[in-house]
Amino acid sequence: MTDTRATVQAQPAIFIGHGSPGNVMEDNTATAMWEQLGQELGKPKGIICVSAHWYTQGTAVTANQAPRTIHDFGGFPQVMYEMQYPAPGDPELAAKVVDLLGEEGARLDDSWGFDHGCWAILIKIFPEADIPVVQLSIDKTRDNDYHYRVGQKLAQLRQEGYLILGSGNIVHNLAVMDWRGRNKSYPWAQRFGDYIRQSITDNTPENAINYLHFGVDAEYSVPGPDHYLPLLYVLGARQPEDGVEFRSNFVEYGSLDMTSVLFQPGESAQLSGR
Repeated sequence: MTDTRATVQAQPAIFIGHGSPGNVMEDNTATAMWEQLGQELGKPKGIICVSAHWYTQGTAVTANQAPRTIHDFGGFPQVMYEMQYPAPGDPELAAKVVDLLGEEGARLDDSWGFDHGCWAILIKIFPEADIPVVQLSIDKTRDNDYHYRVGQKLAQLRQEGYLILGSGNIVHNLAVMDWRGRNKSYPWAQRFGDYIRQSITDNTPENAINYLHFGVDAEYSVPGPDHYLPLLYVLGARQPEDGVEFRSNFVEYGSLDMTSVLFQPGESAQLSGR
């Protein structure tokens, strides 16, 4: 009897340092890397995106069949407000995510769409907008262990062909950005970024979860957790056999760390699925 099952390629878990919304208009080091990623990754079955810009009470999952493109920024050229990312949603995947996170109280949501932490990255990585995407919100009422634990529960979806994508910044302090020095880093930003990168290299996620233990440098680097927390979901989705790679490992304007982290499945990390 012929086995008609298709081989499903296990997918990475990726954290993208997304920086300014204006990157969508630029060709720079970071956006060139995003475009290169699209050429390397192939086409996942779907994408589950955790963006810094959907920061909510409770955990929600977009269930729209055709999510809207949200222009949640101000002061940029008009052309950016006209951009659309018409990728389909995936109500079936959304329901699967809610089922996986049942103990966490996750719910379906049809009011949100793709915020710029999602679409302004994906428009560079997958410009054809032909891969289904669902967004998962960040519950601002929960502790860091919760966000890591959600990532652990999502990890199994990687084996089913779904890409896990976190979008934020390891260091994100807009109040002290030096707009005159794009290619500079404050010493405290560099130290904190190095600390988190080392915790990833050493596979000591407890250091990233309890990042405030790093002291004053952490407080300056993460004055609010919204941009940092997507990293914890991706760390939770990490698997023992994953390869680890850092890209766009630099800081802009003194206090905006653009580091991206890729957890790539091993060559043997494949399964058969219908």
